[in-house]
Amino acid sequence: MSSTNDFYIEDFLRQAVSVGASDAHICEGERPAIRVSGQIMRINLPPLTSEDIEFVIRTVAPQHLKDRITRFFDIDFSYEIPGCSRFRINMSRQLGKTAMVIRAIPYYIKTFKELYLPSTLEELAQYNNGLILVTGPTGSGKSTTIASLIDYINATSSKHIVTIEDPVEFIFSNKKSIVSQRQLLIDTPSFPDGVKYALRQDPDVIFIGEIRDRETIESALKAAETGHLVVSTIHTNDSVQTVERIINLFEPGERPFVRTQIAHSMRGVISQKLVPTAEGGTRMPAVEVLVVTPTVKDFIQKDELDQVYELVKKGSFNNMVTMNMSLFALYDEGKISKETAIAYSDNKPELEQMMRGVYYGTGT
Repeated sequence: MSSTNDFYIEDFLRQAVSVGASDAHICEGERPAIRVSGQIMRINLPPLTSEDIEFVIRTVAPQHLKDRITRFFDIDFSYEIPGCSRFRINMSRQLGKTAMVIRAIPYYIKTFKELYLPSTLEELAQYNNGLILVTGPTGSGKSTTIASLIDYINATSSKHIVTIEDPVEFIFSNKKSIVSQRQLLIDTPSFPDGVKYALRQDPDVIFIGEIRDRETIESALKAAETGHLVVSTIHTNDSVQTVERIINLFEPGERPFVRTQIAHSMRGVISQKLVPTAEGGTRMPAVEVLVVTPTVKDFIQKDELDQVYELVKKGSFNNMVTMNMSLFALYDEGKISKETAIAYSDNKPELEQMMRGVYYGTGT
């Protein structure tokens, strides 16, 4: 590092963690920034030089990538400051300059109750087979929710849990279960390969870091159909959209068969957003829960997904809740403001009606 340079990445990350930052942003030619309670804040430091960034790469890049990391355009890897936190780092290029987004991954894995997550997750975690998906946009807390789900199984059941991640985020200590964590490009070449070989490792539960393509969902469905509980994430905004996204990965002629597979394998979809609390400074999840009951299974097979929303809104089944019902409940309990609830709703007119008392679902 240049002798005139005062940017030390470890000191910066320690300070970011100490103020509760979820993410840190660094880019050549820009001042560093952090995200706290959903808001980006610039740090009062000088713009980072190319020497700063080179020193950061030498400090945080894993050994197996150091020789070739500058040849990648986009890459994810993990880093740890012992006693402080683990971090997931995405390195990319912006107009030819190197940038990093660094997500803090706490050592402590919170419980469902500590995360204000619905008790339905406990019920889903008790299945011995099938597919559970946690969905939502980037930064919506999917990784934290899944870590809580895996650790709940770890603490309550005697099982073998295999995780396939890119990169490994939360680290699990064996409790009642044995947890084997595998990282892409170090322990296995791809998600589908990871699932294929995991099936030979006496697993009960398989966590796939993300469903990105058809091959991965095929692997996930096969594992779910052969007696394993499969947990994964997908970037969608709601539960019905999740089912549609998966089906649309396949050719039209294949879709009826895939619908049947999903109807029989899927146990539930949890879609979440992190919303600012009324008192400020913190965020909490608004969570949509779709439980695949016999009626929902029938709608999926018949390609009548729009009927699923109506079913949930009527409160026809306990433990199912739409995003609007979750937002309304948080607003009704005084946890979030009316403005926040409406801002985070994908169906604002319906939520405003609920607030006026025109419609009040029994599932809230």
